[in-house]
Amino acid sequence: MANRWTNDLTERDVTPEQVYLNRRQWMAGAAAGLGLAGIGGQARAEGMEPNSWEEITSYNNYYEFGTGKDDPYKNARRLKIDPWTVRIDGLVERPGDYAFDDIMSKMTIEERLYRLRCVEAWSMVVPWNGFELADLLNMAGVQAGAKYVAFETVLRKDEMPGTRYPVLDWPYVEGLRLDEAMHPLTIMATGIYGRDIPKQNGAPLRLVVPWKYGFKSIKSVVRVTLTDKEPPTSWNKANPDEYGFYSNVNPQVDHPRWSQATERRIGGGLFSPRVETLMFNGYGDEVAGLYDGMDLKRFF
Repeated sequence: MANRWTNDLTERDVTPEQVYLNRRQWMAGAAAGLGLAGIGGQARAEGMEPNSWEEITSYNNYYEFGTGKDDPYKNARRLKIDPWTVRIDGLVERPGDYAFDDIMSKMTIEERLYRLRCVEAWSMVVPWNGFELADLLNMAGVQAGAKYVAFETVLRKDEMPGTRYPVLDWPYVEGLRLDEAMHPLTIMATGIYGRDIPKQNGAPLRLVVPWKYGFKSIKSVVRVTLTDKEPPTSWNKANPDEYGFYSNVNPQVDHPRWSQATERRIGGGLFSPRVETLMFNGYGDEVAGLYDGMDLKRFF
């Protein structure tokens, strides 16, 4: 059941790529069932608008293809994404290997315009297309004992040159608490600007959790596991003093090597001033209740 989350953005609040300026295409997409969702009515007042296709697809962190920001753009074309299968296992009623096309045939695709905040203190705004992760988990049937959801990225060293180096313990893994995973803001993205999601952005299927730092939004997912134990996550394994399991955007908790109080917006120009980072990346009204009673400075 999609459309669990709504906001007060309208078509006039969105400043998309040229393809979306064609009203016929826009209306055709709406008629096909694409719901418009977004980042909140305050976005317009803050001067926020979606980054361009070029910015979104050429400035990436995807270390499996290299550590430079343009390495994924240059190297990800090697990745073969058809056919694609996602294994869903663990504490689920219907474990198995689910073909991507079969998954897509059962999901309702929506547009979600979200802020993306990187732990490196840069940010952008991305118009994703995708479906709520809750719908995928419900399709597999969540068992009563499940408390966490673990994710795993594809690992193919012959197609992913970055994995030849021990930058991280491959394959890349991530995890969420079950209530975070089931939250209506949490989506599995399959597109950007209405086009298929590019390989450098995590094709064909990536997680997007907009109130957490970007590295939580694992790319090119091939496995989803329901478990009763907190799963390991790649950056936490690599350096637990710098990267916690939760990794919620919190301007009051600095990275040990830099401040998180402000951010640089991609596309703003060389002399563009830094802007203040918002708690939970601006989604506090929707998600703060998930962490009632937790010390958010301690549980980074």
